[in-house]
Amino acid sequence: MFFLLFPGQGSQKPGMAKDLVAASPDARATFDAVDAALGTALSTLCFEGPAEELTLTHNAQPALLAHGAAVWAMVRPHLAGRVIGAAGHSLGEFSAYHAAGALGLQDAVRLVRRRGELMYQTGVERPGAMAAILGTLTTPIDEICRAAATAGVVVPANYNADEQIVISGEVAAVEAAMEGAKAAGAKRALRLPVSGAFHSPLMQPAEVGLTAAIEAATWSAPTFPVWSNVTTAPVTDAATARQVLVRQLTSPVRWVEQVRAIAAAHPGVTFVEMGPGAVLTGLVKRLAPGCEYLTCGTAAEVEAVLQR
Repeated sequence: MFFLLFPGQGSQKPGMAKDLVAASPDARATFDAVDAALGTALSTLCFEGPAEELTLTHNAQPALLAHGAAVWAMVRPHLAGRVIGAAGHSLGEFSAYHAAGALGLQDAVRLVRRRGELMYQTGVERPGAMAAILGTLTTPIDEICRAAATAGVVVPANYNADEQIVISGEVAAVEAAMEGAKAAGAKRALRLPVSGAFHSPLMQPAEVGLTAAIEAATWSAPTFPVWSNVTTAPVTDAATARQVLVRQLTSPVRWVEQVRAIAAAHPGVTFVEMGPGAVLTGLVKRLAPGCEYLTCGTAAEVEAVLQR
């Protein structure tokens, strides 16, 4: 049985999905529909760049959803009956709901475009920072953030792996927490090139707009469970999906707990990363070593999955 994983922001790169569209009418139709929904040639930006423009939050989010949707369109006839669930990292959770049939493609891509715009705007109005903390800590990251809070808001934003946590918040507080993490044994503490303090309380002003965008979309119950970044539990109805996707904006991505919960519920499942790169399969390798994993982001990888 297969479990789909959809990557989040940071996995985009110029040239993404170009080979898919050359190989598959289904992939071409997906990108044509995305371009029509957005009223702009997002496909050209994906295929050709430039990287600086593709990386902008309001472009990267629909680009990644489009790539995941194109891959899913190519493999769905072969895999659909063997998929037992899906999950996504941050933005990728929206892609997962599309794959599960809860959101139509055009609604989904317009929704994540709006999400990206809101997150970017909030980052301009409430400047913040994010940093990756790598290595084993002698003090829990929550305590390090609480100690740094004298300088402002800072919280854990992504629990990606036991030795890879991302923090988010006001610049001075993030920098203080980075120093605290180094003192607690972190191998590295790196500022990330992002436009705001995502998955932190600084994103709260975007909640009203995101709620409106989510409510404006047409939702159905997912045809297979989508596991939530916020609760680490499976979601099987549209009302809960809408609620957790709003909460996700200011809540940490609990990827470690999420993947381990999925692996525990489905021993021996094969994880399939649906998008460019192999960030999530790299994390799965560390978090669920007993499970098999595949990448499915290029035409060659799609062909390999179709042989399964």
